[in-house]
Amino acid sequence: MQIDQTTPINTTPSSAAPALDDATLDFAQRVFHYARMGAAQDLQALLKMGLPPNLRNHKGDSLLMLASYHGHLDAAALLLEYGADPELSNDHGQTPLAGAAYKGDRAMLQLLLDHGANVEGASPDGKTALMLAAMFNRGEIVSLLLLHGADLHARAANGMTALDAATTMGAADTSAQLTAAMS
Repeated sequence: MQIDQTTPINTTPSSAAPALDDATLDFAQRVFHYARMGAAQDLQALLKMGLPPNLRNHKGDSLLMLASYHGHLDAAALLLEYGADPELSNDHGQTPLAGAAYKGDRAMLQLLLDHGANVEGASPDGKTALMLAAMFNRGEIVSLLLLHGADLHARAANGMTALDAATTMGAADTSAQLTAAMS
């Protein structure tokens, strides 16, 4: 999973949207930087002034996706408090929950689940958060997802289950964990 690190903004005019002026581009880049860096106070000031909590960059990464992926629990909680959608996927079909599972961030995963993230949400290729956690041998994340009802038997588009993914990636601990959960 790869999340945008630089957040350039497309300045090329198109028939769908006019080109943005330099001040607007600077502001947008600053907002996405705040989310990436976890600047909750700066985000809160802007949200109080009406900044849309589901603002997305040119790759479709929402403020919540950036805060979640980079492990900024306070910023993510604030965005959720202001109505950020935990199910809003980026242009690659990745959700904040998948990003947190990939990174192995248990607290972030719990926060997102507590705010309505779908434990079974899958990317366009069918990979679920459970599959990502299993692939990268993140046993604590696997346990949390199973506790929240993640389907052990869900299959990605290539037919692989979380156990298959763990086994293929050599993730011995989560392979054993998933095998035991199936018993």
